[in-house]
Amino acid sequence: MVDVSAKPVMLREAVARGEIRLAKATLRLIKSNQIAKGNVLATARLAGILAAKRTGELIPLCHPLPITHCEVQFEMPRSGDRIVITASAKIAAQTGVEMEALTAVSIAALTIYDMCKAVDKNMRITDVKLVSKTKR
Repeated sequence: MVDVSAKPVMLREAVARGEIRLAKATLRLIKSNQIAKGNVLATARLAGILAAKRTGELIPLCHPLPITHCEVQFEMPRSGDRIVITASAKIAAQTGVEMEALTAVSIAALTIYDMCKAVDKNMRITDVKLVSKTKR
């Protein structure tokens, strides 16, 4: 791991985004809570938050961070063929939380995939990226 002990503690926030592309029929099933495994978005939100909290355990050289806030949000564009996932993470620390935000998006997308794979064999997780990171 990189030694961050000489860096000052700062308030840091990171925002990441990604999407899962799926069939319109699958999105309708999600919206109407008709997926056999249960409430897809509620489960994906919790999975993303839990993953953000455990990022240091998942990625070998990441610092284990006690994040102070994590949020996972979903948007369904009018095209009806995708779910856009946005995650933010906050902390007061000596290092940033971009890996936590990226992990939250990735695991939320994987959870949606897992819950819907029985009805949609062509889903694709795409465009996972860091949108912003700030410190003050």
